[in-house]
Amino acid sequence: MDILCNGNQGPLLVLAHGSGAPVDSAPMERLAMALASSGFRVRRFEFPFMEQRRSTGKRRPPDRAPILLKTWKEAVQEVKRQESDTGPVWIGGRSLGGRMASVLLTPEQSPELASGALVFGYPFHPPRKPQQWRTDHFATLCGPLWIAQGERDPFGKRGEVEARMPFPGPVQVEWVADGDHELMPTRRSGLDPNRVLTTTAESARAFVRAKEMSK
Repeated sequence: MDILCNGNQGPLLVLAHGSGAPVDSAPMERLAMALASSGFRVRRFEFPFMEQRRSTGKRRPPDRAPILLKTWKEAVQEVKRQESDTGPVWIGGRSLGGRMASVLLTPEQSPELASGALVFGYPFHPPRKPQQWRTDHFATLCGPLWIAQGERDPFGKRGEVEARMPFPGPVQVEWVADGDHELMPTRRSGLDPNRVLTTTAESARAFVRAKEMSK
């Protein structure tokens, strides 16, 4: 398993991609660099379905949850094997990868592998299908879950998400002003996309720091 690295100090964060773009896509690169600059050691990996897209050039749907979760566990173990001093390990990612990271924190999976999860654009439901809500497992989380969510994300806009809050379990949602699913604001907002991502990464680091200090 290939592991991409950003940053060499701070808490270890294993990061997964979403369903639509690979681990080295521009959005993932920007996110990883922002997180590394905020004080994380970021380690990225790729799911089998994306590796197959890369090798065949043919688009295919994501693997089913058992394979995604198995790959997640293998990735964390591989990162721990490669790192001389892991310290606390956090997991997370964009969209699909982040959702699977949160599932990994449930008792049926391997919550002992990580201190908690950080998700950047949680897919609360498929676009235009708000009845297919994906938060049932929140109630059984064994570790904290922090979510950075764009206010106009079609996978969970602010109004519809807040209508269901507070969520059961240790879940915290931080809103990214005018953000889409990649946490990017519109031009008319006047917000600097790079600054928005930097601020989001800094908030993630502050969350982790607070959790570590409270232990």
